[in-house]
Amino acid sequence: MTIKSLGNPFDGKTDLRHTKGCGCADCKSGASTTAREDMSSDAMMERVIESAIVRSTFGHRDISRRSFASMLGASTLAAAFASVLPIDKVKAAILDEIGTPEKTDLRVGFVPITCATPIIMAEPMGFYERYGLNVEVVKTSSWAIARDMSLSGEYDASHMLTPMPLAITLGAGSTATPFLMPAVENINGQAIVLRNDHKDKNDDPSLWKGMTFGVPFEYSMHNFLLRYYVAEHGLDPDRDIQIRVVPPPEMVANLSAGNLDGYLSPDPFNQRAVWENAGFIHKLTKDIWEGHPCCAFACSAEFAQTMPNTYGNLLRAIVDATQYASASENRVEISEAIAPTNYLNQPVEVIQQVLTGRYADGLGSVQDVPDRIDFDPFPWHSMGVWILTQMKRWGYIEGDVDYRTVAEQVYLASDCAAVMRDLGLTPPEETYKSHVIMGKTFDPAEPEAYVDSFAIKRS
Repeated sequence: MTIKSLGNPFDGKTDLRHTKGCGCADCKSGASTTAREDMSSDAMMERVIESAIVRSTFGHRDISRRSFASMLGASTLAAAFASVLPIDKVKAAILDEIGTPEKTDLRVGFVPITCATPIIMAEPMGFYERYGLNVEVVKTSSWAIARDMSLSGEYDASHMLTPMPLAITLGAGSTATPFLMPAVENINGQAIVLRNDHKDKNDDPSLWKGMTFGVPFEYSMHNFLLRYYVAEHGLDPDRDIQIRVVPPPEMVANLSAGNLDGYLSPDPFNQRAVWENAGFIHKLTKDIWEGHPCCAFACSAEFAQTMPNTYGNLLRAIVDATQYASASENRVEISEAIAPTNYLNQPVEVIQQVLTGRYADGLGSVQDVPDRIDFDPFPWHSMGVWILTQMKRWGYIEGDVDYRTVAEQVYLASDCAAVMRDLGLTPPEETYKSHVIMGKTFDPAEPEAYVDSFAIKRS
């Protein structure tokens, strides 16, 4: 494990945003590695805290930090911070609160899609190392496997779809096991793709009757958003169309082979369909629900309870990486970091079109939508309630549902908020808000009435 991210934050010559294989002077000389070998675990943790304090001031503008530090000098900058902040006392308090990670070698699963960007990039870009963890991110072909590997303990934590921890906790599709979701990975970032021979049906989804669509998992925003979308256009998703579960990496091949007429899928496979001239983008899901959640970081309640220090540091790394990914100026760099075979295994150009929002739509136009995908870690309880209403609407859960209790048990907004504040970010003061989906307002205070309001439903 390399700890290049543990450079002195007060030193203008030290870059805190190292990647594996970084070509900066310190890394080429091996200076950072030598420093790492000479550091005790306590010293490493103190350096982590110093970096967090400094980064909370400069945010992710590391160039600004380096320029300022170079102008003042490392000792002067350190003294300046010490003059206005009792750093030693802060470090002692934080160390007392965080504690030493119970386990540093971790396995975290991910499905190779752009929604997992923070979880993936945190390995090559040093975010896990920044918090004293040696994390192996494990490419996983489907969410069923990610779920099962998480339930068996093969994965310490995993990239999951936002409905999955709710479903696992309730025992929908698996043995009921308490799971936690302390952070959302991405918002927006999905699309409905149609095969090229359906361009005549692009303007009128009511013409989709009899067509077959792919979604990546039953307990996914993709499934629930597709169902919502076609139902709003008068189609019953269980009777008028067919919906099949198809792993994301197999979406384009099934579209090209004629097995699917379309799909609502995570990227980069929407853009990959355009890249391969297999399909076109009918609609971005942000145009169905602006700011909707999609994927998340999740783990078992047992993991968080038995290894609270490890859980806390892992969550810090994820939220930190998520915030870094939210800055548009970082998206090109991130695209290069997550493109290799062991991560997304996609052309950099395809990933850049997704992350930057400047993309070919397959209909002859180039679109510019900077928030096609965005990254926001806060797990709104109201989003969890909406997901539960759709699970109830379509018969995935039955009987009485205590929507708020389940959402608050699984979506750990308080944990995320605490970490955000530690990183110098400002979390929302509330955990519930109304959401607008296809022009209709969802009030999380009236979930049962919301379910009853739909003409097309199973429950």
